[in-house]
Amino acid sequence: MSSKPDIDDRLRARIISEPNVILEDRDLMRALIAANEKTMGGNIVDLRGIAMERLEARLDRLEDTHRSVIAAAYDNLAGTNQVHRAILRMLDPVDFETFLNDLSTEVANVLRVDAVRLVLEADQDTSQDKAIHSLGDVLCIAEPGYIDSYLAAGRNIPQRQITLRQLQTGADKIYGEVAHWIRSEACLKLDFGPSRLPGLLVMGAEDPHQFSPQQGTDLLAFFAGVFERAMRRWLS
Repeated sequence: MSSKPDIDDRLRARIISEPNVILEDRDLMRALIAANEKTMGGNIVDLRGIAMERLEARLDRLEDTHRSVIAAAYDNLAGTNQVHRAILRMLDPVDFETFLNDLSTEVANVLRVDAVRLVLEADQDTSQDKAIHSLGDVLCIAEPGYIDSYLAAGRNIPQRQITLRQLQTGADKIYGEVAHWIRSEACLKLDFGPSRLPGLLVMGAEDPHQFSPQQGTDLLAFFAGVFERAMRRWLS
């Protein structure tokens, strides 16, 4: 019986010169391990094979984590760029009417939301104010205390600057005719300074998963801070 391996000489020479070709090929390594186990028989435990299987499983988990981290980083970068573009667009107008109209059109498109509404509390009845009505659906005037009540939704919970939640339907008072399309929203509570009533910037989406309590709020908090400062120009 010949002891010479039944393998092509050129292939054998390449394997000897480049062993990493085999070591880095998972399918090939699995085939070699399986062949080795067959030669040992079923009564022998191959500890090296078990260790390799565990290492492979661990490597698979690490690769999955690596992909998830990269995907999250890309999402964060895309979200940051999106908010920055929306802020630049929001700072362009030189009059209040254009500023509000851009919120429900250009800014909403950049942020990829279906509705943007600004809620302002007022001590006086503005139902007959023609100037306010001319601004369209983007501006909602409410009585003092309405914003805190809306954010709490009947629950005894601490107030937060950013509230993300899913809805059965949007509030008619805020969203008007499109209320029945809204399935999730981001609520940004606004502080306009001492002796001023608070405001609320609401972003509504048809997608029920666009805003949820599990999401991060850092970018929206930054957006709210810029919006507060922009609004103070018009309120002064």
